[in-house]
Amino acid sequence: MHELIVLRLKHRAKFMPSISINKNNKIAAMKVINIDNDILGGTPVFDGTRVPIKNLFAYLETGETIEEFLEDFPSINCEQVLKLLELSQKILFSSTQILNENFA
Repeated sequence: MHELIVLRLKHRAKFMPSISINKNNKIAAMKVINIDNDILGGTPVFDGTRVPIKNLFAYLETGETIEEFLEDFPSINCEQVLKLLELSQKILFSSTQILNENFA
């Protein structure tokens, strides 16, 4: 999934930083989400920032691009967004598998 996003980002926006992908085509391990009661009352935020994760999904839901999100939130980098989307995909697929097993 992230390969498609990387291609779109590189194709659409020349200012975007290069993405470090290891030999297994995985983005290097990094902490992406921080949940701390002292930061926005425990709302999940991008690690090292006060930017809620839900902001990214709100942008995408309204048809705005990742590039627009990154321009509006310069404290977030492209690698963080890609890692979050990769993590979200894994959670979704895992949840779907668990639900299918329970209803089968």
